[in-house]
Amino acid sequence: MKLDIIAQLVQILKDAPEVGAIEIRRGLFGAWSSVRVSKAGHGSDAGHVVVTQPTLPSSPVPRAGEGGRGTGEGSTPPASHLLEIKSPMVGTFYQSPEPAAQAYVKVGSRVNVGQVVCIIEAMKIMNEIESEVAGVVKEVCVQNAQPVEFGHVLFRVDPHG
Repeated sequence: MKLDIIAQLVQILKDAPEVGAIEIRRGLFGAWSSVRVSKAGHGSDAGHVVVTQPTLPSSPVPRAGEGGRGTGEGSTPPASHLLEIKSPMVGTFYQSPEPAAQAYVKVGSRVNVGQVVCIIEAMKIMNEIESEVAGVVKEVCVQNAQPVEFGHVLFRVDPHG
């Protein structure tokens, strides 16, 4: 991505307070494949605009933590009724406040809106991540101490459970 495009995206963030985040995903060989713009205060995919640009043809490369390697039971593809708790930042996922402590949540745990579900360490700062949904955790999609990216699915929650 060229610097002038990045500068334009930064200017959009400055000029539009309703825009909460701009996520740019790169494909193979450095070509960008999509841009996601999310509204401020929206944690779900509602309110996202996704613009895609085809990348060079290539075989798909699984990302770390995807493709059934989660720690949840079964690690199945998401059912349509499950809601996702995603990482709001790049960092390292921790399931508990300290190594010897119990995990904040695990498969079968009930979560409420605003409840701390994990910590993501970014630049030596421990950031408590709160749930934006209520329900029962059906899948933990990452392993403890695993690096995560912005938008990486951390948990899948059944709101009807």
